Amino acid sequence: MRTRFILIQTSHAGNVGAAARALKVMGFDDLVLVAPRWPDVLTRPEAIERASGATDVLARARVVPTLDEALHGMTHVCATAMTPRDFGPPTRTPRDYFDGLLKQGQAAPSSPAPDGVAFLFGSERYGMSNQDVYRCHVALSIPTAPDYGSLNLAAAVQLIAYEWRLALGGFGVRPAAAPPRHADAAQVAAMLTHWRQALEAIGFLDPAAPKKLIPRLARLFNRAQLTLEEIHILRGIAKAMLESRR
Repeated sequence: MRTRFILIQTSHAGNVGAAARALKVMGFDDLVLVAPRWPDVLTRPEAIERASGATDVLARARVVPTLDEALHGMTHVCATAMTPRDFGPPTRTPRDYFDGLLKQGQAAPSSPAPDGVAFLFGSERYGMSNQDVYRCHVALSIPTAPDYGSLNLAAAVQLIAYEWRLALGGFGVRPAAAPPRHADAAQVAAMLTHWRQALEAIGFLDPAAPKKLIPRLARLFNRAQLTLEEIHILRGIAKAMLESRR
């Protein structure tokens, strides 16, 4: 299964190198950085030193300006956020969630397991923004001691990578045939933008006081795990609403 680890606005180059090392020991190599503090973070001495032999992962890593670009092609998005958000995705422990995620295709062939999973990690100082968490299907919370739950960024990457590799069956397991593809995160976001425009046009959504309608719709559509055909249907409805107002 395609797996991507995304670091958002990382401020310490050493953490990037340590994250690359964490991925390599678990057999992953798709690392994307969104707007890091240092544009040359992948070649800074601290990153190379902390990578400790995983410089090939650093060499393949990409730096992009937006989360949309980082999520291209991913159909299932997991936040790493300790604090639940109002109207945000459900908060689950990694092991429990991964087990259900990989089994859903077996239990319901019409709703196959995703073919591209992305794990998002926020900045060292501020964590993930509400806006980024709202885009995710789940918020993964690593079980920690109740009186001290602060994890280093690279340590969090290592734990999630380990749990995901464990869920995938360890090493040497041949992947199953690719299931039908879901819409990726960018396609869902574009559809939501189209719907917001249509709902404003028919007067259902007040742009001056939108409240939480769009985050609630995002949660609904993420839970539905829309296919490309369903995205086209929903955008067709939005287009018809806009044309009727014109």
